[in-house]
Amino acid sequence: MTRFKPLPPEALYSVCDSSSLPFKTTQELEDIEGVIGQGRAVEAVKFAIGIHQDGYNLFALGPEGAGKFTLLKDQVGAASRHEPVPNDWCYVNNFSQSHKPLALSLPPGRACPFARHMSELIDELRLAIPAAFESDDFQHRKNALDEELKHQNEKVFGEFQKKAEKNNITLLKTPKGLGLVPTKEGEVISTETYKTLPKEEQDQRKEKIETLEKELEVILQNVPRWQNEYHAKVRALHREMTRQAVGHLIEELAKNYEGLEQVLTYLDEVEEDILENAHEFLPDGNAGKEGKPPESMFRQYRVNVMVDNGPLAKAEEGAPVLYEDNPSMINLIGRVEHLSQYGSLVTDFNLIKPGVLHQANGGYLILDAKNLLSHPFAWDALKRALRAQTIRIESPGQSYAMVSTVTLEPEPIPLTIKILLTGDPSLYYMLSRYDPDFGELFKVAADFDNRMDRNDQNTLLYARLIGTLAKDKSLRPLDREAVARVIEHSSRCADDAEKLSSHMGDIADLIREADYLAGQADHKVMVAKDIQAAIDAKEYRSDRIRERIHEEILRGTIVIDSEGEKVGELNGLAVCQLDHFAFGRPSRISCRVRIGRGEIVDIERQADLGGRIHSKGVLILTSYLSARFARDIPLSLSATLVFEQSYGEVEGDSASSAELYALLSALADVPLKQSLAVTGSVDQSGRVQAIGGVNEKIEGFFDVCRTRGLTGDQGVLIPAANVKHLMLRRDVVEAAEKGQFHVYPVETIDQGIEILTGIPAGEPNGNGSYPIGSINRSVVARLIAFSKSAIAAARGLTPAPKP
Repeated sequence: MTRFKPLPPEALYSVCDSSSLPFKTTQELEDIEGVIGQGRAVEAVKFAIGIHQDGYNLFALGPEGAGKFTLLKDQVGAASRHEPVPNDWCYVNNFSQSHKPLALSLPPGRACPFARHMSELIDELRLAIPAAFESDDFQHRKNALDEELKHQNEKVFGEFQKKAEKNNITLLKTPKGLGLVPTKEGEVISTETYKTLPKEEQDQRKEKIETLEKELEVILQNVPRWQNEYHAKVRALHREMTRQAVGHLIEELAKNYEGLEQVLTYLDEVEEDILENAHEFLPDGNAGKEGKPPESMFRQYRVNVMVDNGPLAKAEEGAPVLYEDNPSMINLIGRVEHLSQYGSLVTDFNLIKPGVLHQANGGYLILDAKNLLSHPFAWDALKRALRAQTIRIESPGQSYAMVSTVTLEPEPIPLTIKILLTGDPSLYYMLSRYDPDFGELFKVAADFDNRMDRNDQNTLLYARLIGTLAKDKSLRPLDREAVARVIEHSSRCADDAEKLSSHMGDIADLIREADYLAGQADHKVMVAKDIQAAIDAKEYRSDRIRERIHEEILRGTIVIDSEGEKVGELNGLAVCQLDHFAFGRPSRISCRVRIGRGEIVDIERQADLGGRIHSKGVLILTSYLSARFARDIPLSLSATLVFEQSYGEVEGDSASSAELYALLSALADVPLKQSLAVTGSVDQSGRVQAIGGVNEKIEGFFDVCRTRGLTGDQGVLIPAANVKHLMLRRDVVEAAEKGQFHVYPVETIDQGIEILTGIPAGEPNGNGSYPIGSINRSVVARLIAFSKSAIAAARGLTPAPKP
C-alpha cells in the first residue's frame, strides 16, 4: 500500500459559489464598457494614441477573440472625439500640366459646397458667355473691327488700282492670286494684241508692271500683319466680353473662400483658362444636340471631392476612425479609373477615386495584419505612405516600373494618420524579425493576455461583462447559477483553476448557444443547465474522432490495459488538438533493456516520428541514470523506448516521466500497475515538471476506465505543479468522491515509481547504498551486473550470470 494519497475531490475542481454573487440575474448588473483583464494592452493603446511622433503606430497582438478590435475601437473612438476634424480634400484640373492634377485642401465640410459652386458657375457661364457674344454691344464692336479691316484693305488696294490704271495697267484676281495686266482704253489687252505692239511700247509697259509688282508685293506682305492685328483686336474683344460675363461671377464665388489661398489661386487659373477658351462655351458646327457644346468639354472645370468630413464636423465627432476589412492596394491608396471611348481607354482627374487612407487621414485606421499581408503590394504601399507621410496614387505597374504608358500623376496628399494593426503574436514576431521597416513604423505593441486572475473583483467584472454581452446581443439574462457555470467554464478554457479566460469570443459563443437552448426549453432566463447543455452540445459536435479512437480502444484494436501489472510497460497520456477542440488519449509506452554502451534508443526518433522536444526529453533520461546510478561505474546499458501503435509524429516532453518509469521498471524487473496512467516531464534531477492539457489527459484515461468499469484502483499520476490547473468534468469529480478514481500529485520520480509499483523507491544512506528491497537498489544491481558483463565480454571472459 503506497503512503502517497490521491487528491481530495475538492482539489479537482474549483467551484464558483453562486451565493456570493450579489444579484439574481444579469439584468440587474450595470453594463461594462470595453474589455476586462487587459490592463497592459490598455496602457499600450493609450500611449500609442497619445504620442504624436513619427513611427508610433500600434500592433495589437493576441489570440483571435481576445477583444483586440473592441478595445481599439473603444479607446480610439473616445480619444478621437476630442481631436479636430481634419480638412476636406479634392482634386482639380492642372491647366498647365493636365496629367498632374492638383490637390486642394479645404476646411471640413467645404469641399462639397465648393464642387457644387463650381458646377453652378459653369452652368451660369454656359448661358452668360453666349449671351455676351450675342449682345448688340459685341456685335457692333465686332462689326466695327470687320469694317475697319475691310476699309483698310479697300483703301490700300483702291489707291494701288488707281495708280496702276494711270499707267494703263489693272489689278486682276486669278486662280493663282493677284496679277497685273496691261490695258488700253480700259480694256485688258490680249496676249496676241500685246505681241503686235511696238517693241519700245512693250518694254515700257513691262517696266511699269515690274515696278507695280514690287509695290504690290509690299502691300501683300502687310496683309497678314493687318489680319493678325485684326485677330488680336477680336481676341481682346472676346476676352473683354468674357471677362465682363465671368469676372463678377468668379469674384462673387471667391468671396466665399477668402483666406484659402489654394482655392483663390485655382479660381484665378479657371478664369484665365475660360478667357482663353471662351469659344468652347459657344455653339458651333461641332456641337452636340441642339447646337450645344458637349458636356465633356466642361469636365476640366469640375471638382473631384476625395474626402468630405462635413458629416463629422456637423456631428462634432472629431477625427475619423475607420476599419477596412479588404485592405488591397487600391483600397488603401486609391486608384485612377478609365473610360472606354472609341476603342481606347481615357481618363482625367474626375476618375481619381480615394482610398481608405484618404478617408482616415487626420484620424485612425484599424487593419487586420493577416488580411493586409494577403493582398499583393498592399503592405509595401502602406509602408511607403507612412515613410513619406504622403498618399501617392499609383498602380502597381507604376510603383515597380513595370509599365511606361502615360497616365495621371495626381499630386500627393500629405498624410497624418495613426495605423492600428491587429494580428496573432506569431505574425507580429515574424514581421519584427524579417521586415527591417516594421520596427521603425510600428513602435508600440499592445500585448493582449489570454487570461486573468480569478478573484472576487474579476469574478464580478466577468459577471457584468456576461450581462453586457447578453444585452448587446438581445439574449436572455442569466441567473447567478448560470453565471457561476460560465465562470467555471472560463477557468477550464484558461487551463487554470486560479485564472479566467480573456478569450471573450468563446464566452460570447457559449452564451449565444445557451440562449438558443434556453429558448428550446422555454426558459425566460438562462440557467446553469442551459450553459452545461451548450457545453455538452458543442463537445458532441466536435468529438467524432475522439469517439472513434475510444471505440477502437474498447474493441482491443488499440491496446490499452486498465487492469493488471506489466514490466516495462505503462499508460502514457497525450493530447490531440483539433482546431478549437482538444481531447486526451492514452498511449502504451514500452521499454526493453540489455547490455550495451550506455545508449537509450528512442525508436520514434530513429523512425523520424519524434519531434525535437520529445528527443530532448529522452536524452534527459540518460543524464538522469548516469548521475544517479552510474557515477562510479560505466553505464553499460542499451534501452529502447517506443510509443506502441503510434503512426504519427510524437512531440513534447510530457511523456518523459512515463518513459523513465518504464525504464526503471525494466531495469528493476518490477511490474507497473496498468490501472494507472502517467503524465509529466522530468528534469535531470528527477523532479516531475508541469505539462499542458492536464484536464484533457485525465479525462481521456477516465473515459476508458469508466466504460470498462471503475474498480477503485484506477487513476492518473500528474505533476504536483499541475494541481492548480485542475478543472475536471463533473463525472470525474463524482468518481473521485466515491473513491472509484484517483488523481495523484507527484513531485519526484521516486514518488511516482512507488505509487506505480507499491514498492518504495529508496533513499541512499551515507555510503550511497539503497535499502534492500527498494526499486533503486534493484536498478543499481542490474546496472552493476550489466557493467560487469560488459567488462568481462571486453576481456574475453565468461559473462557474469544475469542477476
